[in-house]
Amino acid sequence: MADRKDVGILAMDIYFPPTCVQQEALEAHDSASKGKYTIGLGQDCMAFCSEVEDVISMSLTAVNSLLKKYNVDPKLIGRLEVGSETVIDKSKSIKTWLMQIFEESGNTDIEGVDSSNACYGGTAALLNCVNWVESNSWDGRYGLVVCTDSAVYAEGPARPTGGAAAIAMLIGPNAPISFESKYRASHMAHVYDFYKPDLASEYPVVDGKLSQTCYLMALDSCYRQFCNKYEKIVGKQFSISDAKYFVFHSPYNKLVQKSFARLYYNDFMRNCSSIDDDAKEKLQPFSNLTGEESYQSRDLEKASQQVAKHMYDIKVQPSTLLPKQIGNMYTASLYAALASVLYNKHDSLDGQRIVMFSYGSGLTSTMFSLRLNNGQHPFSLSNIASVLGVTEKLQSRHETLPEKFVDTLKLMEHRYGAKDFKTSRDTSLLPPGTFYLTHVDSMYRRFYDQKPVEETAGGKAKCCNGFANGH
Repeated sequence: MADRKDVGILAMDIYFPPTCVQQEALEAHDSASKGKYTIGLGQDCMAFCSEVEDVISMSLTAVNSLLKKYNVDPKLIGRLEVGSETVIDKSKSIKTWLMQIFEESGNTDIEGVDSSNACYGGTAALLNCVNWVESNSWDGRYGLVVCTDSAVYAEGPARPTGGAAAIAMLIGPNAPISFESKYRASHMAHVYDFYKPDLASEYPVVDGKLSQTCYLMALDSCYRQFCNKYEKIVGKQFSISDAKYFVFHSPYNKLVQKSFARLYYNDFMRNCSSIDDDAKEKLQPFSNLTGEESYQSRDLEKASQQVAKHMYDIKVQPSTLLPKQIGNMYTASLYAALASVLYNKHDSLDGQRIVMFSYGSGLTSTMFSLRLNNGQHPFSLSNIASVLGVTEKLQSRHETLPEKFVDTLKLMEHRYGAKDFKTSRDTSLLPPGTFYLTHVDSMYRRFYDQKPVEETAGGKAKCCNGFANGH
């Protein structure tokens, strides 16, 4: 146990609802100008929970699926951390609902609870698990991290930036995706850019322009400190050419484009050799801007995106598949972007570095570095890509009309914080093995069931038991 090398992510799985709405159709429905959501936000499609799904059902599905697909005994989990900002209960953690999976195997000795701060909770949960495995407290078992959210907005300009998903990650030593723990930098501050003060509503209060500026300021601060730490340890300057891929928290794709361009501009200001002469010439007019001026300059934004585009296509674009197709998954967003890289590029990642940037409004942010190796089955990059099964999952979705999407959100508004109701229990669109909400009783207790998985045991089809909110 003393020899813990390459602590990090051993296995991953993702679940997102089969219901989605095309952004182009939503533009037309909202009478928005053509391209406002698809080009302006850079989004293609948006997943959303139907009335039978929520963050708990998605988490149950993701955890159950990971354990089965990687053949992990539930008794071997010693820490379970959940990151989420979707409040189902102000006291009871999502982690406690997930314990039902482990109670069945007699394992109740599992540390950890939920972490919450906007889209950053998943990263907090992940760092907690990695730190636990690296610490003297580690008991030799695996850590498990779940990032789960349903992002919904009130009618208006922010509504197309929603999404929903749950990601589960298994943490331990000898991982194919390991943490370079010395290269980590955070930026935390107090700001009101996006927050949820109305406990009777699922919808946030958002200052979109301020939130974008806060995101880019946090990115700058993290990158500066990340570079300083790297340079102290390695003895040479860090630039964007020192990582194979950059993966960003993705509220919408346009912000990811701006973010990478911002790192490119940072490298120009630091006089890095990775910036060619042509780019230097184009960015020179902006070299004397103050920090504040640089965040407000549309000309700089345009010029930096233009000169960074060739590198964006190579270093960032492979991470954008799921975020563009599912939307903003809050805590799961960054890790769905990582899953996109693993799925797209798993056969060429051995020995490569991926730099991650996590942001949560209010404000919390961390930049950290991952080092990849092919790994060994079942904890190999090729098996992770196979289990993620991104193409199949995207192709089997059901496109919903915008009207149906709006009606679903109205129903969810009515049911938020409500009690004593039954759902339709309509599982026709759900894949086999998916958990779903059946009812909430008069004491607000939530009950879930699982769509049968056709497993044959002794010639008979086996079905799974329902899960309740208590025993």
